[in-house]
Amino acid sequence: MKKGIATAALFVMVVMAAAVVQDAAAVECNPMKLFPCLGAISSGRDPSAECCTKLKEQQPCFCEYIRNPQLKPYVDSPNAKKVAAVCGIKPPTC
Repeated sequence: MKKGIATAALFVMVVMAAAVVQDAAAVECNPMKLFPCLGAISSGRDPSAECCTKLKEQQPCFCEYIRNPQLKPYVDSPNAKKVAAVCGIKPPTC
């Protein structure tokens, strides 16, 4: 009986781990989702809670954005770095 419970618990843990990995891979890299941050990045003022949430969602995409010549000036700007720091997001290592 205990072996069956342990097997079921292990199965549940594997399924949950797979769901977490799938969620990370399911991030849609869309810089337009960062629109709530536009005011903070352009003016240097503190970001809204919505901006921080969107930054955290899009964090797996930052290297892609930095490699894009059209987006790099925005992503790599001093104000963008300030906004990321206020939101508790570390700069990406690409």
